Amino acid sequence: MRSTLLLLAAISTLATSLFAAAPPVTTHFDGKTWWKHVQVLADDKMEGRDTGSPGLRKAEAYIVDQLTKAGLQPAGSQGFYQPVRFVQREIDESHSSAALVRDGRPEPLSLGEDAFFSARVDLAPEEITAPLVFTGYGLQVPEKGYDDLAGLDLRGKIAVLLIGSPAEIPGPLASHHQTAVELWKALRAAGVIGIIAIPNPAAMDIPWSRMSLNRAHAAMDLADPEFNDTAGLKTYLLFNPAQAEKLFAGSGHTFAEIAALGKERKVLPRFPLTVSLQAHASVKHSQVESANVIARLPGSDPALKDEVVVLSAHVDHVGIGEPIDGDRIYNGAMDDGSGSALLLDMAANLAASGRDNHSQKSSQKSPEKPRRSILFAFVTAEEKGLLGSKYFAAHPTVDPKSIVADINVDMFLPIVPLKVLKIEGIAESDLGDRAAAIARSLGVKPIPDPEPLRNTFIRSDQYNFIRHGVPSLIMSVSAEPGTPEQAIFKAWLTKRYHAPSDDLNQPVDLGAAALYEEITRRLLLDVADTPARPAWKPDSFFRRYAEAGSPAAR
Repeated sequence: MRSTLLLLAAISTLATSLFAAAPPVTTHFDGKTWWKHVQVLADDKMEGRDTGSPGLRKAEAYIVDQLTKAGLQPAGSQGFYQPVRFVQREIDESHSSAALVRDGRPEPLSLGEDAFFSARVDLAPEEITAPLVFTGYGLQVPEKGYDDLAGLDLRGKIAVLLIGSPAEIPGPLASHHQTAVELWKALRAAGVIGIIAIPNPAAMDIPWSRMSLNRAHAAMDLADPEFNDTAGLKTYLLFNPAQAEKLFAGSGHTFAEIAALGKERKVLPRFPLTVSLQAHASVKHSQVESANVIARLPGSDPALKDEVVVLSAHVDHVGIGEPIDGDRIYNGAMDDGSGSALLLDMAANLAASGRDNHSQKSSQKSPEKPRRSILFAFVTAEEKGLLGSKYFAAHPTVDPKSIVADINVDMFLPIVPLKVLKIEGIAESDLGDRAAAIARSLGVKPIPDPEPLRNTFIRSDQYNFIRHGVPSLIMSVSAEPGTPEQAIFKAWLTKRYHAPSDDLNQPVDLGAAALYEEITRRLLLDVADTPARPAWKPDSFFRRYAEAGSPAAR
């Protein structure tokens, strides 16, 4: 408790007040208009903006109203909206059970304390009983000749794995192979019927107590059968690292040994376990509809205006959940009210280009008129598994070949002064080079992802554009390792990430927000105005998607 209080005190000391001074460079933003949008989107009246909820519909109506006032064109399939259908799943724990079977005797697992079922996959309705095999990280990475499954008998068995990857696999590539579609593709081919995943204690953004707290919250998947990436997966449990030793008892290994290796991203041993899993998950199904909100700012160049640069952010958050300190509304101010607010601020700024509108504030005036069109994509259901962007990337409301890049904004965290900018995808395409150069020109140090174990490269919406061949990146305010600022970010993740305290009563640095917006604006205009499209680096793994044309054509 004392260390937490010290970290929170550091937040108050190092983070500026809500109305901090503007950054020491000339920008088109002051952070204040951005924060006003956040205040609306993260208000308690929006009830946490859960996918399909009245609160999310209110937030989207506000976004449409702001886009209309700014003069942007609707670019959805129904005005500004692109409707998306989902199937919703809820675990009924009162009729569900799980046990480890050792020497023929079941040892019941406490759902919530030991483990819990994930409804992100369509769990089988029947009881499943199968032996367990520890598969290390459970990865096959043919590009590096790496195979955790080689030599294991997995037919009809359940794979136990530690979430993570070995250091020999580059971060973006490792993250790619840990996605549900890639992970399950390899495991299913090996004969696996279920998964027990153990979070890596060295990379847990949220403590187990909070992960477990909202385990009964509804999960979703896209209703269209074409998006069923985990067909054949009969059971999936997340297992508490603090209780994981019971999985390894009698195997000749301990979880402490495994966790120590995983923390250093070392190669893990792989071996059969001495227990089986007996599990039954009762799942309630229902149908939900939500929508992406899509707007277009037309380009000015006759030769380039039919091409588009996408600026994306997700509108949804996790809604109303179990109370923490008496608060049940998970407002999502930073995740991702911050990104949606930036898109609104950017839309107003760029739409004002070339207009003699003296009623506009000076911070919203802009002499530039982009040559390419800019598409503002406010996507839904990111928190349910990047589903809104997954649907849009597969069924865009513009010509798929016209999309030249995606710049995604998600939880960019302006909670300390912006001196270091994390650019995920920095080495994959020349978008990374452009973003790094712009950051340096404004006195900001660009860095690649310093924490590859967190797999953030695949945990936001840019990844779905990447899978369709579109050069993409995501940027965040960051810090040097070992600094007080890094401790502030860690404290934020532990206390506020996916918690009711990610609300309007938290310190933010408006100067950092304004500077981040300026970097984003300059990158957006650079991509919109440069005749050559952004291109993948020759050695980028993700280049294959552009060459193949689609994920299915690999």
